[in-house]
Amino acid sequence: MVSSTTPPAPKAPVTNKIGLTLADYKGSPSTLCDGCGHDAITSQIIKAFWELSIEPHQVAKFSGIGCSSKTPAYFLSRAHGFNSVHGRMPSVATGAHMANHKLITLGVSGDGDTASIGLGQFGHLIRRNVPMVYIVENNGVYGLTKGQFSATADIGSTLKDGTVNRQTAIDLCGLAIELGCGYVARSFAGDPKQLVALIKGALAHKGTALLDVISPCVTFNNHDGSTKSYKYAKEMDRPLHELGFIPFYEQITVDYEPGTVQDVQMHDGSHMRLKKIGNDYDPTDRFVADRAIHQSHKDGTLLTGLLYVDESQQNYSSLANLVDVPLASLGQNELRPPKSALDEIMAELT
Repeated sequence: MVSSTTPPAPKAPVTNKIGLTLADYKGSPSTLCDGCGHDAITSQIIKAFWELSIEPHQVAKFSGIGCSSKTPAYFLSRAHGFNSVHGRMPSVATGAHMANHKLITLGVSGDGDTASIGLGQFGHLIRRNVPMVYIVENNGVYGLTKGQFSATADIGSTLKDGTVNRQTAIDLCGLAIELGCGYVARSFAGDPKQLVALIKGALAHKGTALLDVISPCVTFNNHDGSTKSYKYAKEMDRPLHELGFIPFYEQITVDYEPGTVQDVQMHDGSHMRLKKIGNDYDPTDRFVADRAIHQSHKDGTLLTGLLYVDESQQNYSSLANLVDVPLASLGQNELRPPKSALDEIMAELT
């Protein structure tokens, strides 16, 4: 018997404050391995930008070389994008920011791209405090070259063939804090709620914001001897706090539930709200952050959350006295000095 009931009309897709759907923030289909942690990170980047109602074309995304550096193709298809050479993404992103500081600069890199060949570039990006969200998709191996240890592989961890890593790992969060980075966080690809909040906070920060995201490689580094596997991360994850992000255009509420709440105001007026769940952790204290990271290494735990934030630093744009109009938009009359100015310069050299 055929029912004469009219089927319900399909629901209209949910839109954000600027009328865009979640699909408007997606990119090409992923070509990474099924279950790759990088794809989970891509999903949370899409969600964070959609929830913040950021115009995709106002974003410039950059990457280097590696599995992680393929991921910008999978989100924000309407954004500007540039895939640079191995380890050199920070300098390319810095140049692009100088040309147009009105764009949101987003860099996605890997642990090899950042902690090995790109370590010098990473350090100077932080030293300059270039306004940029820098996401490290950290799996502890070189996935594109068949799974060798990277510089972030923990000492004592093993490869699938049983090879043991005997070298000390570089902790990118600890290094970033030591270099003076004003926003340092660590998360796990399998914790979407925490990761989305941290990405939002990074986007509200006006200097360099580092997110070190443990992102298991299902092909080469997801076995029992790995400290970057899904199993290890889930068992050893020690969140510092529950996270909530309140955009500046939303009403700020107060949480009266048991436990203390620490409110961190970002430059744009938005707030990171941290609810303490186990210890009295202050992310604005650099020494507390440093001790917590070292203690996590001693305990063999994965410390996640907002590790350190400092909103008082001047960023590269202000230090360089960039004019309000992007340099890329200025015409020849504004950029080319007149002959009198050149004559004055030459006179000073004689």
